[in-house]
Amino acid sequence: MDSSRLEYAGFWIRVWASIIDTIVLGVLIYPALTAIYGSEYWESTDFIQGPADFLISWVLPAIAVVWFWMARQATPGKMAVGARIVDANTGNNPGTAQLIVRYLGYFVSAIPLGLGIFWVAFDSRKQGWHDKLARTVVVRKKRVPSEPANPDEQWPE
Repeated sequence: MDSSRLEYAGFWIRVWASIIDTIVLGVLIYPALTAIYGSEYWESTDFIQGPADFLISWVLPAIAVVWFWMARQATPGKMAVGARIVDANTGNNPGTAQLIVRYLGYFVSAIPLGLGIFWVAFDSRKQGWHDKLARTVVVRKKRVPSEPANPDEQWPE
């Protein structure tokens, strides 16, 4: 990995990416589930309301996320914030098995009150537990620091 041009994507930028991904999925899933089950679907307390619910809410998003990771190294949210997933050891594209482990690792990260996801904020390589399990990191291009303003400098006339 070229550390002169890349930096680890931190917690808050990854939160924004997740928000974008959630909105994109919601825009696709909400009308599909409403068309199949009606508006009563949203009032139910059942975890899964039928085979179409399981397919639309669980299976298709998993396939879409892993496909985006394989094709683009990022979901639409990560692409929007300029982040991508790479192999932690080589900086190359992760393998399919790594990406499947990473996806399943989200569940491991979320179970203990989301601790594995919050871990990103404290880890030196900004890895959540799902990243550690899959041996991946999330990187983005380094932001070029701007030159600080000098209030004593004269404006050109």
